This record gives sequence, structure tokens and C-alpha cells, in this order.
Amino acid sequence: MRNENAVGNELFAIIKGAALALGVALLSTVVFAWVLRYAPIGEKWIYPINQTIKLLSIAVGVLVCVRGEKGFLKGGSIALLFTALSYLTFSAIGGNFSLGWVVIVEVVLAALSGVIFGAIAVNIKRN
Repeated sequence: MRNENAVGNELFAIIKGAALALGVALLSTVVFAWVLRYAPIGEKWIYPINQTIKLLSIAVGVLVCVRGEKGFLKGGSIALLFTALSYLTFSAIGGNFSLGWVVIVEVVLAALSGVIFGAIAVNIKRN
């Protein structure tokens, strides 16, 4: 039987990973907004760059916070929590809480990337 402390540690790692990913996404978005202000980047590049920011944010959150076993489960959980938090945060900032098929696709892709990064994270040799 698993120790309650171990379950609490895993839950804390998931929350910490999602919070780290959200912080990376917010900081990256601010930097990207600053770049957009001064660089002539076409509108067709904004969505792919935003998606790349989300993917890299999930990667950082998962690779830093996932240890031990069941990396795919922890990574997927971090990605799903990050996606919910980032949707709420960026919707609040933008003032638009619309749900559509794009949001569902983003949730699925985020979960898949979290699962992949989680599997990678538990197989990385760390000191």
C-alpha cells in the first residue's frame, strides 16, 4: 500500500510542474508580445509561435518536476492542469472565454505532449 506522504508528494510535483509551465508561458508570451511590437512578424506566425510556447512550457514543467515512475501519467496530468490554468489565465487577460473545437484539440495535443515528455523525464539519468 502506498504511503499517503508519497501521494501528496506526487500531487505537489504535478501542481508545481503546472505552475512552472504557466510561469514560463506567461514570461514567454510577454517577451513575444514585446518582439511583436518591434519586429515585422506576419500574422500567420502568431498562432504557431504561441503553440510552440505552450509546448516548450509543458516540456519545462514536466522535465523539471517529474521523477520516479509513472512519468506518462504525471506528465499528462501536468499538461492538462497547465492547459486549464493557461486557458483561464489568458482568457481573463484577453477578456474572452469562448470554447471551441480548437480548445479541445489543444487539450488533446497538450496531454499527448505531456505524456511523451513525462516518459522522457523518468528515463533521464539525474545526479
